[in-house]
Amino acid sequence: MSYGAYAGGSAAADHESIANATKASGAIIKIKPDDFVSILNKGDKPFVVYSRTVFLGSKSFRYLTSYKGLIFFTKCNEPLHIPSKAEVIQADKIWIPN
Repeated sequence: MSYGAYAGGSAAADHESIANATKASGAIIKIKPDDFVSILNKGDKPFVVYSRTVFLGSKSFRYLTSYKGLIFFTKCNEPLHIPSKAEVIQADKIWIPN
């Protein structure tokens, strides 16, 4: 990887940085919030990571979970109703590569 990718240099270096992040994380599947909750209800004890962000007075919530070896992501303006059987971890920030 070039130095520019670390320093936030050129667009090509930024693209390379995003591509490397995607390789490291694997495929992330973006779904609607209702579909996310449906996936959580399929598991015995789902594991959920979420973050809450406030930007210019508006809130957003981001959620990640894995199911059958795939990683699912959703974003919404209101908190989701997470099943009580889920193990939930709050993260400071969730960043998903484009």
